[in-house]
Amino acid sequence: MTARPGPSRVYCRRLAGLLVLDPNGDQVGRVHDVIVTLRLGHEPPRVLGLAVEVQRRPIFVPISRVTGVESGAVVLSSARLSWRRFAQRPNETRVLAELLDRRVTLLPPPADRSAGGAAGQGREVTVVDAAIEPTRTGDWILDQVAVRVGRGRRGEVRTVSWDEVTGFSLPEEGQGAANLLAAFEKLRPADLASLLHHLSSKRRAEVAAALDDERLADVLEELPEDEQVELLGGLAAERAADVLEAMGPDDAADLLGELPTDEAERLLRLMEPEEAAPVRRLLVYADDTAGGMMTSEPVVLAPNATVAEALARVRAPELSPALAAQVYVVRPPYETPTGRYLGLAHFQRLLREPPSTLVGGVIDVDITPLRPDTPLPEVTRHLASYNLVAAPVLDDAGRLVGVVTVDDVLDHLLPSDWREHQLGADETDGVSPGVLGVPPAGDPEPGGRGEVGSAPAAT
Repeated sequence: MTARPGPSRVYCRRLAGLLVLDPNGDQVGRVHDVIVTLRLGHEPPRVLGLAVEVQRRPIFVPISRVTGVESGAVVLSSARLSWRRFAQRPNETRVLAELLDRRVTLLPPPADRSAGGAAGQGREVTVVDAAIEPTRTGDWILDQVAVRVGRGRRGEVRTVSWDEVTGFSLPEEGQGAANLLAAFEKLRPADLASLLHHLSSKRRAEVAAALDDERLADVLEELPEDEQVELLGGLAAERAADVLEAMGPDDAADLLGELPTDEAERLLRLMEPEEAAPVRRLLVYADDTAGGMMTSEPVVLAPNATVAEALARVRAPELSPALAAQVYVVRPPYETPTGRYLGLAHFQRLLREPPSTLVGGVIDVDITPLRPDTPLPEVTRHLASYNLVAAPVLDDAGRLVGVVTVDDVLDHLLPSDWREHQLGADETDGVSPGVLGVPPAGDPEPGGRGEVGSAPAAT
């Protein structure tokens, strides 16, 4: 993006989520945002660098290290970067997170501005993108802004220079998030959760308001509990209930368990009765027992279902790998709590059988099911002893009431704040650099902008 032939102007939405490569072509991470500093008057903002996500950890890459955008990737001139977690400074602005979707004023032509009165008044527009380009001195500036005139998707989009708009430095209430989300629409829920984690509380609430219920439910499951509670509390009660319905019953129960009892009960009453029922059942169990950890939506089949039907069910994209690893065979009814539990069929066994085989003939009956009150240490030993990624949980009547998966167990074995470390802790707050493949070195520049080592291999 410096002295290479061809167009040098780059639109920031194009950068969102792009791979970042070192000079050898090895992956460093993905672009999360463009960092600029606003200047007085109508001077265009100076580009400082990129916020790059490396193994769920944001770092700062100076714009001087970027040599080009080629074949859908940002190429760096050096792999020596600062691996301290990026922390936004007061004079810094995130283009994608903070400037997109802002309502600003499109100024009239200079002649009209000097005339004053109605002719001198600007028109309110919405920012949909911004372009950066290098100057003759080698610096980068944000020189152009794409704006939508009029509200809604049908408004005219035009590109104007930075000095033709005003209002970026003013605080804004109720900023939208449609264009920010469009830039990151292909992010996995865990990666979108990481993006949200590093936004201000105000901006997180605005993004949450713009997400649909299913997407927000998926993202909430990846956030630390305190941020889950914060975002849910910022929603209207009816919408909060809708989002809880879109979550898995076990995740919804965990979140409601963090709320005051009266607030949790109010939300449960707003949920559809058939959606609230499994959540209520899970809430009666202690948090560190099989009942408190289990999900009530495993893959359940009748004994006369075929292997072909079973394989079709476990192919469902919304299933986690642990839930898709085995199916549970029961007598009717086939929703938890089911009829009498008969056994489970492992995914690998299903792959070895003819498609027309009945699952009732290939079930494993040798694995002892768990009880809802089984404590966490015993659940852990059970999964390890049988080399399982999931285990059935039965009530006193021998009915399947849920399934404990290995990821549920890990959630309870790890420290309570493990998601916060995963989303952005640095070496000063509990995460060893070696865990990330980062050499433990000093930080020669103040504020975490120095070179401390070469790029680790990204995953």
